[in-house]
Amino acid sequence: MAAFLELKTDLPFIVFFKFRADVSEEHKQTFVRELKKLKHLPCVKDNRLIVGGPSVTDPIERSKGFEFALLSYHENRAALDEYQASKEHTWVTQTYMFPYKEDLCRFDFEVDPEDEYMCPITALSKLSGLQTPTEAPKTPETTN
Repeated sequence: MAAFLELKTDLPFIVFFKFRADVSEEHKQTFVRELKKLKHLPCVKDNRLIVGGPSVTDPIERSKGFEFALLSYHENRAALDEYQASKEHTWVTQTYMFPYKEDLCRFDFEVDPEDEYMCPITALSKLSGLQTPTEAPKTPETTN
């Protein structure tokens, strides 16, 4: 059992988005809706992609005007690169973000294995003995 429950390093990907002042709320909501669809890409670990906004930071000035944030998890750098290069990601950003952006901030990093227990899906699966879809061993029923 321990063989398929070994720790795997997550790679969180965080992006903050700020649109120009002339961009409509309807456009922003379309961007968010389309961005959320990217969770279904195979390079997004266990469909863990969250889009949120507006910020609830108090005082709001600390948010530096950023209106939306994306947080997604990827198995490794290759999976993040695959996400960035996907035709779906390119279409969403080229259609709804880049022509309308005022600013964008991106930050991604590798989680140290000692901190992996804090990543919700991985931590729960380790504690309960459950496997996420990417960790589950192949059985005769799943290989057919």
